[in-house]
Amino acid sequence: MQTLDIDRILQGTRIQSLAGRAYQQLFEMIQLGKLPAGTLLQERNLAEALEISRTPVREALSRLEHEGFAIRVARGQLAVKAPSVHEYMEILRVRALLEGDSAAQAARRLPPEAVAVLEQQVTALLDTPAAARTSEHMHRVDDALHNGIAEASDNRLLARMVADLRLKTRVFDLVQVPERFEPGCHEHLTILGCLRERDSEGARAAMETHIGNVRQSIISRLAHI
Repeated sequence: MQTLDIDRILQGTRIQSLAGRAYQQLFEMIQLGKLPAGTLLQERNLAEALEISRTPVREALSRLEHEGFAIRVARGQLAVKAPSVHEYMEILRVRALLEGDSAAQAARRLPPEAVAVLEQQVTALLDTPAAARTSEHMHRVDDALHNGIAEASDNRLLARMVADLRLKTRVFDLVQVPERFEPGCHEHLTILGCLRERDSEGARAAMETHIGNVRQSIISRLAHI
């Protein structure tokens, strides 16, 4: 009869927990631009910065590589992956379809009070002076709206796909389209207005237009480079 090594199991659990925490910290640093594209992800330095051992950091880096946020460069070193314009455009096309459908479904399900809360958040963000706005705040409001609408579609697979695709485009959003802030907020309010009126097709069209405008802004910027 096999004897369970409780100490080894507990140690493995602790490492997994630390690896999860390390992943979250590194992921947030990448998404917020604190670890810009091209930054080398050196295991020892990161372990010291996060004040944990190298094993959980190694697992966190492996996960980041697997999910496409890190890439092998010269001599096999890991670095933060630079966003690809082609990949970004492809993801936006898929997002327009998925999020348009989720908005149409959410128009029949999202409670009026939830719509009101989202409208208040977007309006408050618009009223915040530019110097006082932070990336964290903007992302928090943006996530609440897009992910909240997807979750209200009552389709868990759809909501998960939307959340995953949004994460893959976030680095690009930060560095490429800052001029989209105010137009994007007003487009969010248009989407929410359709949701408040229970206008499914209006919500679908408004969401598709919103994401299409993001795509067009990238095309316009590239045309002037």
